[in-house]
Amino acid sequence: MDNEEPPLSHPSHGQSRSSHPSLLMSDSGPTRTFHSRPPNIDVNGEVHDEDHEPHGPIQEIFDRPGQESKLELFGFDSLVNILGLRSMAGQQVAAPTSPRDGEDVAITLGERRHRDAKLGTMMGVFVPCLQNILGIIFYIRFSWIVGIAGVWHSLLLISLCCICTCLTGLSLSAIATNGAMKGGGPYYLIGRALGPEVGVSIGLCFFLGNAIAASLYILGAVETFMDALPGAGIFKASVTEVLAPSASGAGTEAVNSPNLHDLQVYGVLVTVVLCLIVFGGVKMINKVAPAFLIPVLVSVLLIFIGIFAAGRQARSGITGLHFSTLKDNWEAEYQRTNRAGIPSPDGITYWGFDELLGLFFPAVTGIMAGSNRSASLRDTQRSIPKGTLSAIGATTALYLISCFMFGAVATREELLTNRLLTATLAWPVPAVVHIGIILSTLGAALQSLTGAPRLLAAIANDDILPVLKYFKAPDSVEPHLATLFTMLICAGCVVIGNLDLITPVITMFFLMCYGGVNLSCFLLDLLDAPSWRPRWKFHHWSLSLVGALICLLIMFLISWVFTVISLALASLLYYYVSIKGKGGDWGDGFKSAYFQLALRSLRTLGANQVHPKNWYPIPLIFCRPWGSLPEDVPCHPKLADFANCMKKKGRGMSIFLSIMDGDYRDKAEEARHACKLLSTYIDYKNCEGVGEIVVAKNMREGFRGAVQTMGLGNLKPNIVVMRYPEIWREEDANEIPENFVSIINDCITANKAVVIVKGLDEWPGEFQKQYGTIDLYWIVRDGGLMLLLSQLLRSKESFESCKIQVFCIAEEDTSAEELKADVRKFLYDLRMQAEVIVVNMKSWEAHQEDQEVKMGKGDAMEALSKARKRIHTEEVKIRESGHIQDQNVALNEQQVNKFLYTTLTLNSIILRHSRMAAVVLVSLPPPPLHHPAFCYMEYMDLLVESVPRLLVVRGYRRDVVTIFT
Repeated sequence: MDNEEPPLSHPSHGQSRSSHPSLLMSDSGPTRTFHSRPPNIDVNGEVHDEDHEPHGPIQEIFDRPGQESKLELFGFDSLVNILGLRSMAGQQVAAPTSPRDGEDVAITLGERRHRDAKLGTMMGVFVPCLQNILGIIFYIRFSWIVGIAGVWHSLLLISLCCICTCLTGLSLSAIATNGAMKGGGPYYLIGRALGPEVGVSIGLCFFLGNAIAASLYILGAVETFMDALPGAGIFKASVTEVLAPSASGAGTEAVNSPNLHDLQVYGVLVTVVLCLIVFGGVKMINKVAPAFLIPVLVSVLLIFIGIFAAGRQARSGITGLHFSTLKDNWEAEYQRTNRAGIPSPDGITYWGFDELLGLFFPAVTGIMAGSNRSASLRDTQRSIPKGTLSAIGATTALYLISCFMFGAVATREELLTNRLLTATLAWPVPAVVHIGIILSTLGAALQSLTGAPRLLAAIANDDILPVLKYFKAPDSVEPHLATLFTMLICAGCVVIGNLDLITPVITMFFLMCYGGVNLSCFLLDLLDAPSWRPRWKFHHWSLSLVGALICLLIMFLISWVFTVISLALASLLYYYVSIKGKGGDWGDGFKSAYFQLALRSLRTLGANQVHPKNWYPIPLIFCRPWGSLPEDVPCHPKLADFANCMKKKGRGMSIFLSIMDGDYRDKAEEARHACKLLSTYIDYKNCEGVGEIVVAKNMREGFRGAVQTMGLGNLKPNIVVMRYPEIWREEDANEIPENFVSIINDCITANKAVVIVKGLDEWPGEFQKQYGTIDLYWIVRDGGLMLLLSQLLRSKESFESCKIQVFCIAEEDTSAEELKADVRKFLYDLRMQAEVIVVNMKSWEAHQEDQEVKMGKGDAMEALSKARKRIHTEEVKIRESGHIQDQNVALNEQQVNKFLYTTLTLNSIILRHSRMAAVVLVSLPPPPLHHPAFCYMEYMDLLVESVPRLLVVRGYRRDVVTIFT
């Protein structure tokens, strides 16, 4: 034949089995297996073995040394890497040992390969939805609703409920077509859109709603069966006398109701039978479902035939289709009824629009019946939209048409008093309707018992709640344990018998699920992330928002009490999942919302200077600048404790920086591993922050690059935190002085504040209570950073018992009282409580003039002399090496002595006043120009000597506190 497809290959002499497709026989037919290495094909389409002589230029290309395919540059033999596609689809595949391992793909010729039984649109979605929606309310209560609400309000009632389900169906279709969908139906959709906590809490409520709803359907079927065949009762039926209108006036009517024990016995038996069908799996359900649905559709058809033929009936209340009857039944007549639903002025129940809404809404639930079994569907993206919306459209049309039909065929009295008006109208016999009622309720119960276990198994498979681990079941395996658990819940509710009290809660569970689906679509559509590409195009975020609001409105209209109860139950589940559950990285919509909010906030903040009222410390924690730590310790254990002390109530972000020496290309993998280790450490220390590893040639280059580029906009770090290098004198620490001075100068250039922690090993933990004072030695204007740090320290539990003392360093000729008054006023305006102490310090010039006054204790003078000698020794070494000559700068001995004297005097004052302080804060002097790094380290050593816990702070050219409100 001309249209016959050419064969996949033309075997030639000497073909190698390993290099060509080989025909293999399987149970499903001949299978052709393609191996990873493609055959050599000439321009005529002939296949040649690689051991044969090359034919043509194409063969020469394939046989070039070192090149096995045209795509060698990309590292793969074929255009499509099968393992990569499977991993993108979420399938677990074994990692190949080489780029070519595991690429054999089996393609079946002739018959399809054997697959698990899967459901299509009709049996998988449309039929379950139709069975759940078309239930007992249509047969027993719908005509009564039309009678008491009138045609007009009944149409409004139906429209409100069906608009809710229709909008939910649109949202469901959009989310379900936005990628592959696993088992769990609405739970899977809500959880992936709103997060695991919301998904699990609503999913468990929806599971309970389906399980308990199945018991309601079973009880309805049993009760209808007992009404149709009273002789089938095992126990004696109960008789109730109720008031009923009659031709002669008010009278009594005997109402027979089945015995509760009959309902329990038959209900449990029906539950077990239905669960056995569910245990049979998808194949069994496919065979049984039509047996339940076809008689239902036949009964509906016979009811409509009976309505058109109703004029021939002799019953006085049935008028046939007449416009006058429709006009009489157009308006509503809300009133009280007795237990049997018959109007009575002394009735116990008043039926208004809200009450009828609660009664009718369960008639339109069941739109999730198809999506509940998403794991059993052959094509979720095609079946769920078509099947769900088709079922919603068909049942909505049925209810609207029936509303007009019932309103035009019978008088209001007939509508209100004849509970089984549908059976009376049915042609040719009422028994058809009884069969329809029983089968419709049993079909709805079957669908609920089918969907609920799969929903529970899907929640368990996500492994969010460890307590549900026993209900796990792969998508291709029937969830037998979950089915058994669902059967026990259903049977327990059947034994209770009377579920009137919890029926509204079930309705609330369905409405919460519908609202969650609408909110999910609203969030995803509004954020419009790049991954949001649903195949279903008929959706908009405004429609989803309206759908969610309608769900909430219906909940409050039905019962605000049950709405509060159901929302409280969902909140408790949410709280429980948040505490006990495991985090699931599902890429939910909330994370996308946080990302969008962060971007918008960044754009709003811009790069302008942050007002002091809005200033937050964002510390850049220098993890390992000097000193060696064990390889498995990514950061000094106390640095995270100190970083938490710089945040008020945990608010703020810290960036933990570690610099790794080397070439980036060589150290990239090692840096990624170190970053994971650092992030784990940050989480372990409960510190809000991120870890960053920078690979650079040396520490100075790495820090210089980090301090320029780290952060974004006004979220760049504003404080550099590091420990004081107390080991800088050791022989293997020759580079520390240069690095230390370079880092401080870079911070000054980049306008970053600096906090250097001395005595970090003794820094208290979170629950180590400290007593004493927090002493501030305020020397230079620093924008209020030192004052703010003291307040942040005091807000922590470990320092809350400490008092703040502010020491103002002034020269001898300064008016102490005037300075103290000014500082007190400033602190009062800042709403800071602190004691102000003015300390006079003699300047270097005054010290030189006053030769008789000694500078404190003898050990201080000895420390000063030792520092001078060390500086002189280092200066001689550097002169001999020629470094200072290169700078054309000679050390000024007078300046060196001045700096040494100043830092030593300040240290003496600190030791005199703050020896017992919990922590001391002092201003950081900048490195003097043209002074070698070792000189600055000598100045700093004299400043911090013998102070056990010290913070050396340098602010920057911005105020971080303000006196204004």
